[in-house]
Amino acid sequence: MTSTPDASGESPSTSTSEQKAVEIPRGALAPGDSVRVDTWLWAIRKVKSRSQATSAARAGHVKVNGDSAKASQKVKVGDEVRLRVDGFDQILTVTKLLVKRVGAPQARVCYEDLTPPRPKLFIPVAQRERGTGRPSKKERRELDRLRGRDSHEHARLDHHLSDFDWD
Repeated sequence: MTSTPDASGESPSTSTSEQKAVEIPRGALAPGDSVRVDTWLWAIRKVKSRSQATSAARAGHVKVNGDSAKASQKVKVGDEVRLRVDGFDQILTVTKLLVKRVGAPQARVCYEDLTPPRPKLFIPVAQRERGTGRPSKKERRELDRLRGRDSHEHARLDHHLSDFDWD
């Protein structure tokens, strides 16, 4: 039994799932669909594995539209996803849905990165003025405290040397 092609040139027996697979690139979904947030984060290469994406969601590092998200929460085109990495939020807007991991150039097309630039850290380094000589005992203790050392380490060393019998 052969079917005649319709006006579009396709056979009427072709299923819609076959047509969808031909029209949409590998791993992408139609705009009306939804996909799990952990799968999407993995597919766009923001995390190395799905299990890392799931762990991030469980730890509260993933938010969808401002609310904490479980790994199984569905995202759709237009949603805002915040992923906390190294203490800073990455703000991503979903532009395309992916189920399978794709290359980095293709993945960048599937989201819009709205992350503001990270602030530059400026930590002033303490410096002594030239010609002030050695630090006093009080200044040395303050320096030790800043460096996280115990100011009594020097006293203990002197104490052990005084017990030494030089004869």
